[in-house]
Amino acid sequence: CRDVPAAARFWKIAVIKNYVDEASEPVRNALNLTIEKLKNAGHEICYKDLANSKYNIAAYYIIATAEASANLSRYDGVRYGNRGKADSLGQMSANTRGEGFGAEVQRRMLLGTFVLSSGYYDAYYIKAQKARAFIKREYDDILSEVDIILMPVAPSVAYKFGELKDPLSAYLSD
Repeated sequence: CRDVPAAARFWKIAVIKNYVDEASEPVRNALNLTIEKLKNAGHEICYKDLANSKYNIAAYYIIATAEASANLSRYDGVRYGNRGKADSLGQMSANTRGEGFGAEVQRRMLLGTFVLSSGYYDAYYIKAQKARAFIKREYDDILSEVDIILMPVAPSVAYKFGELKDPLSAYLSD
């Protein structure tokens, strides 16, 4: 595949099978239609599994919330961010965060602060970083054999505005 001129290039494409299997029916159908079109166009399709894909979302949530907590902690209304009105510094900081960050951002910051706290840093954050390194190696191994990876970017189709009431349901689409 790699020696063909760019104008007539055919790709070797890896499809992450366990991600396709875990997707909703509409996503799976759209992906299978795309795969058929790619095959008919002359591209080579091969199927790969990620050994521990069930840990990807857990590692993501631990690392992403920890980074959100660490990065957003500087927005205290004194040096950065909008300043909430109050009579004391502590109340000003609380008001700033309450007014400046929506409920979801606050929820993620709280989770991140928890996983970075004493006693949980090693149990969660360090383990998630190790899982991240393992996941990256799996992708690197696949990409050493193929040109590109084709997989769903979310397990279901996009929600309509106002349709989703439970934030936990949306977390799977991150």
